[in-house]
Amino acid sequence: MHRMNVKILSSIALFCSSLCVSFAGDRLVLVSASYGKNVLAICDTKGEVLWRFDTEGVQRGHAGHHDVHLLDSGNILFHDTWTRTREITLDKKIVWEYESRKMNGNEGKGVDVHAFKRLPNGDTVIVESGVGRIIHVNKDKKLTRQVPLGEGGRKKTRLMRMLDNGNYLVCAERPGVVTEYDASGNVVWEYLTNTRVYGAIRLRNGNTLIATGSGNSVIEVNPAKKIVWEIAKKVPETDIELKWTTCLQELPNGNRIIGNCHAGEHNPQIFEITPDKKVIWEFDEWELVGNGLACWQVLSDAQSAMVRKKLAALK
Repeated sequence: MHRMNVKILSSIALFCSSLCVSFAGDRLVLVSASYGKNVLAICDTKGEVLWRFDTEGVQRGHAGHHDVHLLDSGNILFHDTWTRTREITLDKKIVWEYESRKMNGNEGKGVDVHAFKRLPNGDTVIVESGVGRIIHVNKDKKLTRQVPLGEGGRKKTRLMRMLDNGNYLVCAERPGVVTEYDASGNVVWEYLTNTRVYGAIRLRNGNTLIATGSGNSVIEVNPAKKIVWEIAKKVPETDIELKWTTCLQELPNGNRIIGNCHAGEHNPQIFEITPDKKVIWEFDEWELVGNGLACWQVLSDAQSAMVRKKLAALK
């Protein structure tokens, strides 16, 4: 039985502004899970699976699934091995793929991929951990840009997010650092977490929201590197225990959506929290994603409407 619940903490919350612009009933959630589940799926807010693709994860259980994106076309950019990035249509056709262990100078080298992004010009940005570089490749898989990652463990990456200024915000597990690189690979800003940090985003206020991974916390850090907001170990006034914090999103109303991987079946895999630390939505789909939901994307109303229209046309 699906267990995706919208929890209203009080009757007053029904009327607060955070809910008015938060999860509408038609909004969808894109999830990509491994650790034995090996599934790519789209759910509605009631927990019903509208679309599902069982990936080719290896039998040992964990085979990638560290990043996922809905594209403007309605296709999905995902990966189902540590080195293969793929694009799939909603009618389940693979229309593009890139194999990092074989392409553009990586033959015979140790490489794995944890993050990627499709750009408006059609190029795909792929962060190649191990070899320590960010690459841009075009639709023909030709290298159009190469950005070196720093030394001292910064080549062992997790998530990367593109910033509005064109820079790259990259998380590295060891030494546990979030680094902003410019297009030439110069370090513009960085923050040391000393944890196996997983994800970070730049908030609209200019601060950086960081999911510390093994630190079991989410922190907001200002440009001067001062922590100005934090939840750690357990979300205040809830039973939610934080484990491996992963992906992050900021909603237009300022609420934050947080991934809580490896937290067991009694904790949500995703939840939405207000700036004053009130949890107003939880995603709990244990049977679908189990304990291995590291990456996901909560779709906007416009994205959700597009996906619903495309899925209806396939019936």
